[in-house]
Amino acid sequence: MTGPEEAEATARTDHVQSLARGLAVIRAFDAEHPERTLSDVARATGLTRAAARRFLLTLVDLGYVRTDGRLFALTPRVLELGYSYLSSLSLPEVAAPHLENLVRTVRESASVSVLDGPDVVYVARVPTSRIMTVAITIGTRFPAYATSMGRVLLAALPPAEREATLAGLRPEPLTDRTITDPDGLRRELDAVRAAGYCVVDQELELGLSSLAVPIRDRSGAVVAAANVSTQSSRGSREDLLRDVLPELQACAAAIEADLRAG
Repeated sequence: MTGPEEAEATARTDHVQSLARGLAVIRAFDAEHPERTLSDVARATGLTRAAARRFLLTLVDLGYVRTDGRLFALTPRVLELGYSYLSSLSLPEVAAPHLENLVRTVRESASVSVLDGPDVVYVARVPTSRIMTVAITIGTRFPAYATSMGRVLLAALPPAEREATLAGLRPEPLTDRTITDPDGLRRELDAVRAAGYCVVDQELELGLSSLAVPIRDRSGAVVAAANVSTQSSRGSREDLLRDVLPELQACAAAIEADLRAG
């Protein structure tokens, strides 16, 4: 057995199922379900109650989960897992002062995100005020197809990778403006790639508009995206492009310069 079949067999052999299940238990908790019963965790992960109990109690012993005997919840120690990744990147630290300068200039919230499968994950953010119903913090995830940063990052993928990612998406109408048609989304991504920026108006949440541009590493590859988000009532698309886009592009260029120098 050689080639792809051998690689697939090796992948199956190297796959540690217990680790995958333990991570699934951790992911069963989120903003909507900060506390869960044993039965809840079993249903969310597809594990038996006995297996879910073993994983939960192991996580309790390790300090990642707490329990009162009935309900389970994550502890702050879980942040260590994400911090290990973030601390290995220079991007969040590099981006922070430039985002702060941008926010002082445009007086709107600004963020930097990276692509993780079908989602964008926030790795740096400087808010001015809370303009969304969901609080955005480091590690917040949103579906890439409905966000300005997500579309910038999807548009930058190599064609084959982009198609594979889009094929795995199941876009849902988060508002009545959300583009969910696959062909419509492809056309939008083509336009974003050609323009070098993306404006999303009330597709993620009604009343919210955002503008994003790519951030490139020293090789020229797009590794992240930066955005400015604002209330739609504060201005039109034309206002964003005239007043904010040049400042956002300058911020991205400054981040890129620091990344090249690092």
